[in-house]
Amino acid sequence: MEFAYFDKINALIDQVEKEERPHMEQCVHLLADAVISKHAIYAFGASHAGILSQELYYRAGGLMTITPIFAREVLVDRSPITFTSRMERCVGYGTVVGETVGFQPGDVLIIHSVSGRNPVTIEIAMCAKKNRASVIGITNLAYSHTVSSRHPSGKKLYDFCDVILDNHGEVGDACVPIEGTDQKSGPTSTVIGAIMLDAIVAETANELVRRGLKRPPVFYSANIDGGDDLNRQLYEEYKDVIHYSY
Repeated sequence: MEFAYFDKINALIDQVEKEERPHMEQCVHLLADAVISKHAIYAFGASHAGILSQELYYRAGGLMTITPIFAREVLVDRSPITFTSRMERCVGYGTVVGETVGFQPGDVLIIHSVSGRNPVTIEIAMCAKKNRASVIGITNLAYSHTVSSRHPSGKKLYDFCDVILDNHGEVGDACVPIEGTDQKSGPTSTVIGAIMLDAIVAETANELVRRGLKRPPVFYSANIDGGDDLNRQLYEEYKDVIHYSY
């Protein structure tokens, strides 16, 4: 038995490391600027795209100043699950969500949509740009160029991004052909997106040290001795830009 998915993912990792490095470096500088200047960092994705927001949020080794935007109607615990597809296509819902965030100039929004076509993601990015926050978009440009926008503006996510991270996946996201059918299995966007973002966060932490910050706001594991106390100290220093309950 061969697990073709490993070959596909390893090839994508090599491609992303080579082709997206300049964009990832831009992201590092944007995030470091936000931390140094005490601005907030937000993350959003609808349905499974939101898994990356969870990856970035409240975890050992992650930046403490990243706040997820959890829009109730597009989370995967919503029932029936098909409702999330209807809501991410609902014009105006993203605007309402975006207006509750309170984006400020100097803030950063990390936003994930593989196709980049649905209104909820487009409108949250638009709201961030309107309030002069920087937008980092994770998408699949090849995929996005093959589909039409579902937003009345006719625009897609990449039209509102200061930096675009291309996951270089296939149209439809899945990558492993299923023998005897026209289908594929094995989505790549979550794995590749998480690798890019975790690499960016790790390098941002080191960039902050290079800029003279002695202790970056990076979570210690709560399961090491003293971890809770160390995290509490960092929280007290950065609580003005941590917009979630701690």
